[in-house]
Amino acid sequence: MVLAKIEVAKDTYLVGIGVSPGISIGEISLINRRATAEECSIDSVEVESEVARFHWAVEQARIQLREVKDSVSSQQHLREHLYILDTHILILDDAMLVQGTETAIREQLNAEGALKRVLSQLRKLFDNIEDEYLRERRSDVDAVGERLMRILTGEHERTLSEIGHKSLIVTHDLSPADTMQMDREKILGFITDRGGRTSHTAILARSLEIPAVVGLETITSLVYDQLPAIIDGTTGVVILNPSEETFKEYLQRKQSFEYLEKELICYRDLPAVTKDQERIALRGNLELASEFPLAKKHGTEGVGLYRTEFLYLGRSEPPDEEEQLSAYRQILEEMRPHPVTIRTLDIGGDKFVPDLNLSDEANPALGLRAIRFSLREVTLFKLQLRAILRASAFGKVRIMFPMISGVAEIRTCKRILRDVQQQLIDEAVPFDSEVEIGIMVETPSAVFVAPFLAEEVDFFSIGTNDLIQYCLAVDRGNEHIAYLYDPLHPAILRAIKAVCDAGKKAGIGVGMCGEMAGEPLYALVLLGLGLTELSMNPACVPRVKRVLRQLSRRDGEKLVEKLFTLPTGKEVALCLDKEMRGRLPDIFGDALI
Repeated sequence: MVLAKIEVAKDTYLVGIGVSPGISIGEISLINRRATAEECSIDSVEVESEVARFHWAVEQARIQLREVKDSVSSQQHLREHLYILDTHILILDDAMLVQGTETAIREQLNAEGALKRVLSQLRKLFDNIEDEYLRERRSDVDAVGERLMRILTGEHERTLSEIGHKSLIVTHDLSPADTMQMDREKILGFITDRGGRTSHTAILARSLEIPAVVGLETITSLVYDQLPAIIDGTTGVVILNPSEETFKEYLQRKQSFEYLEKELICYRDLPAVTKDQERIALRGNLELASEFPLAKKHGTEGVGLYRTEFLYLGRSEPPDEEEQLSAYRQILEEMRPHPVTIRTLDIGGDKFVPDLNLSDEANPALGLRAIRFSLREVTLFKLQLRAILRASAFGKVRIMFPMISGVAEIRTCKRILRDVQQQLIDEAVPFDSEVEIGIMVETPSAVFVAPFLAEEVDFFSIGTNDLIQYCLAVDRGNEHIAYLYDPLHPAILRAIKAVCDAGKKAGIGVGMCGEMAGEPLYALVLLGLGLTELSMNPACVPRVKRVLRQLSRRDGEKLVEKLFTLPTGKEVALCLDKEMRGRLPDIFGDALI
């Protein structure tokens, strides 16, 4: 039976999450490989054979992943990503997945049905995780689960290596194994149903500098092979079956983007100095070794936020001191002579401490996470601090504590840090005794007591993602109220100003490491509020630097005075849009808020 082609209207616009900038135009290659599994009961005499069939599938999946790892290990640009495949291999040993499926089979369910049920339970656990980066690790479990399901059902796995012509890849989700096997010359861009800014697909796409839009939910059901399409990885826009006018418009945009990219290379080695000679440090937000070359390519002055959570994921035990030391030393040596700000573990503890049942917390966002978890699990905390301090002998490191809500917490952190320093002194282990310590300001209480906190630390870094969420009482992941998540809300601007004022009075630097820092349109406002450091996705650095070099701190202060007279975020946005269009029409002529 030949299926009728889906009718797609001219200029069908879809909006997802742009995770890797750039514009690609081409024809779609649809890879829709989700295995269809039926759940059915089995007789008791079939149980052992089904258990054996499931364990055979696990072993086959392990063999496949090792083959992929062996095939790409010789490719220099992919070596840094091999840990992702190791994570997937470790998932195949996970007790919840393997033992859970076996238990369900012994309850007289077929292997496919048992696996399907356990995967559903695991997805629910991940969906309850507040942190976006950790929540996106669900995609790793999905990738392993779908591989197992295809093996069990005998369905053919179409791979990216089978794509014979230049294409825009559309699929439900891309596993790291998929992405690593692709021919870069034939893949123009990625479009997926699933995924977020921190999914492995997004991370790999940015590393390979391939435009990508994720999180479109139903794109695989709307398209077919060879359907013309356009993707804009900067804005998250996907256009199916573009008209001739739209094609010409985006071709021009593509050429402008690529011209600007080449022009921005000129800014890589220039300092981020304003017209009135104010120096702003532009640093990168990093978490993977594969991002280090990208950071240097775009001219970052070190790292303003190094997330350490990836070291702890996909395993039943936390990393030991030597493993952490190796990871921290690597980034410090890569970024020398610039500083690297290492954030201590920002995660809930249910993955590593069996007697904690954090998945049952009614509100994980306000629960035992980040510094609260570290202060409860002091042995784990001290282990990380030892590794960071030992790494400080190899480069300039700053230690940053997340989610500090008051002075008592930071004093406790400092006491524990002193204890660890004394241990190292007693053991004659070298470290930098002048390591700076700071905190992430991401709770309203930290804003209110910022003058007291400023007396305790060497620097502040404002985490706008959580600060906005907590100040405005809005879950940005909730589609019903996401419109309330507003970086330009007057309350947020006042909160940032209060923190900057407290830092200035105490003589410490105040930076920002949330997504707001990497938006060029906000550069003048952030200047005016008093920030001295901005940390962002490295790809954003040249654009922000280009804007900052054409502005002055004084102009920013005058703009902030004007914005503080406006009562709503919408009015602030309109005023800012008008201001930036007027000042830099060549950059913001098409700005839309």
